[in-house]
Amino acid sequence: MSGKFVNLLASLAALALVSGCQSGSISNTFSFKKKDDAAPADTANKPVVVQGACPLVYLREGTAIYTQYAGVKKKRKKGDVAPESPQDPDNVVMQATLDATTRQCFQTDQGLKITVVVHGRLVLGPAGKPGSSFTLPIRVAATDGDQTLYSELSQFQVSLSPGQSTTQFVFTKENVVLNDANPGGLARLFAGIDEGPYNTK
Repeated sequence: MSGKFVNLLASLAALALVSGCQSGSISNTFSFKKKDDAAPADTANKPVVVQGACPLVYLREGTAIYTQYAGVKKKRKKGDVAPESPQDPDNVVMQATLDATTRQCFQTDQGLKITVVVHGRLVLGPAGKPGSSFTLPIRVAATDGDQTLYSELSQFQVSLSPGQSTTQFVFTKENVVLNDANPGGLARLFAGIDEGPYNTK
């Protein structure tokens, strides 16, 4: 054998001997525990990230696009066949579209706590003005079959800078809680824009 190879073997043997002597300190450094060891008091109440039981977030059909129209300014004259339609394309103030979702779940003492995140885009229409602010009524809901487990409507503000005719936005809904009686594995999450009654003001 070459002298270099013999020296390398000797060095590796010495390193193994030192590591064996220090195994107790290494174990303490990384706090290795048996599976049945109790969690430390300072971490026992911290939420645990859950992956497999975290429900997906779906964009409910018909609620991913929201169009706001300007009020009818043209008065109907006597003899007109029909009034000007408020939903004429020329009356579009803006259109908001939800196009992607994600979520994160934590297991807590209250149940499965979920943070829902929705990405969207807002575009001005012919009747819109750059620099305007808009309120989007975004609802997050959780269902298990026909049963509603959670539902809350949020008024989310989206603003355009002066000279800007389009913008992207991210809506975040925290503290969506599904309790132990309704496990997250059986639930489905939905997000959408809840227009409510049509309003022309």
